[in-house]
Amino acid sequence: MAGRGAAAPPLFGAAVAGSLAVCAVQLGLAWALGRRLGGRCAPADRWVLGWLCYDVLVHCTLKPSQCAHSTSCTHHTGQEGPFVYLSLIGTVAESDNIFASLWKEYGRADARWLYSDPTIVSLEILTVVLDGLLALILIYAIIKDKYYRHFIQITLCVCELYGGWMTFCPDWLIGSPNLNTSNWLYLWVYLVFFNGIWVVLPGLLLWQSWLGLKQMHHEKSNTRKKIR
Repeated sequence: MAGRGAAAPPLFGAAVAGSLAVCAVQLGLAWALGRRLGGRCAPADRWVLGWLCYDVLVHCTLKPSQCAHSTSCTHHTGQEGPFVYLSLIGTVAESDNIFASLWKEYGRADARWLYSDPTIVSLEILTVVLDGLLALILIYAIIKDKYYRHFIQITLCVCELYGGWMTFCPDWLIGSPNLNTSNWLYLWVYLVFFNGIWVVLPGLLLWQSWLGLKQMHHEKSNTRKKIR
């Protein structure tokens, strides 16, 4: 990853505090929803539900804002769901509402989010529509103990890992000109932590599905042996 030469603004200010506060509020709300929805679930699944609620909140609030700002237009596009706040002209860099300010702050670490990079926008359209829907289905499957739970869980995790890879690999291959790693906040908090959770947690959920499918296979095999 290569640092950018432009002079960096002060690390800590209203934008940083606001961005981190929004993340904290979303995390707290997701945890509360996960605990409430998973009241009858196993402890591990309550943690999973908390993560999935956070996943849905991010996909349905912050992520659509990126797609909305990244659509070039000459007039307001209407009020559709979260786009009621986000149907602004131009790119994130040219917008000035509260959601744009959050992405502007992150854009100090990865400039592609400011200027409608086609790869980023394409991935975010996919994650908003597909990953958000899969996360909702998975929440239902866990609560209702549906047979397709692990199929959906594996599919969602693979999609999120693929999204993470395609977010950064194209930039790495050209020397990371868009990534600002000049200070610890941008590198370790914005780039590593906030992207790393979408690698570590899907990886853990894949491992959970592996163990769950393995257990179901053993139980089925033992049942067959007893019948014989």
